[in-house]
Amino acid sequence: MKRARIIYNPSSGRELVRRRLPDILDFLEGAGYETSCHATKGKNDATEEAERAVARGFDVIIAAGGDGTIYEVVNGMAEKKHRPALGIIPCGTSNDFARALGIPRSIGQSCEIIARGRKQRIDLGRVNDRYFINIAGGGSLTELTYEVPSKLKTMLGQLAYYVKGIEKLPSIRPTRMRLQTRDRVVIDDEIMLFLVANSHAVGGFDRLAPNASLSDGLLDCLVLKKTSLPDFIRLATLAIKGEHIKDPRILYFQTDYLKAVASDPGEVHLNLDGELGGQLPCECRALPGHLEVFVP
Repeated sequence: MKRARIIYNPSSGRELVRRRLPDILDFLEGAGYETSCHATKGKNDATEEAERAVARGFDVIIAAGGDGTIYEVVNGMAEKKHRPALGIIPCGTSNDFARALGIPRSIGQSCEIIARGRKQRIDLGRVNDRYFINIAGGGSLTELTYEVPSKLKTMLGQLAYYVKGIEKLPSIRPTRMRLQTRDRVVIDDEIMLFLVANSHAVGGFDRLAPNASLSDGLLDCLVLKKTSLPDFIRLATLAIKGEHIKDPRILYFQTDYLKAVASDPGEVHLNLDGELGGQLPCECRALPGHLEVFVP
């Protein structure tokens, strides 16, 4: 019998996972998995538990929570020689990565996907010594996701990000950065933010990186040049339809390597899958087919 380890965030999805845990365990046991679970207790706990699960020889690790929980679990697995298959039960605020894979926000349906056993090899991104599964970025706008308190996300869900965004918009300022690929300098100027996407679903938008693929060995990079607040709001509206990449204030390109340096070291914080991931400078690399994930 195969062994599965569930790593879950008890506060995710307004505590839905915690309440439905007996059903999840019962379903997976019925599907042939000897299943145990671990409730995360704080920052990096999911990473440490994923490392232990790999060391104990589990066949499957299941991340139950939001993008932040998946991020921590992946960072516990990514450097290991043996990497168990990853299952996802999406119960977070935005669930960007699950949406990119087509995993529905239903505990029953996501468990069925794991039980059916169809898997796909996907790329990972690495930024310095950390890994991301969906998105990395820098700039004042990218700080929104990790500035929203957990309790506010539990109470308000996706609305919590909009509340924080409205509060922060008037203070957004550009930062001078130099971005370069292996063979050219892309920009050396003031920008509002840069994003390095592994999938098309980012920050609640389904077409923010419209050409992105999880298995092409490339990262999709989006740079927002210095812009006014009204233009930024207009671009955000265009991004809903994926039409923002045609605007001259946007740079959009694909690469397997990107180096980012800010004019003031330590000024720009990195956002990795919605979590604080250090500061610039950074080097981003694509790791093709690095992880196996259960998919519909």
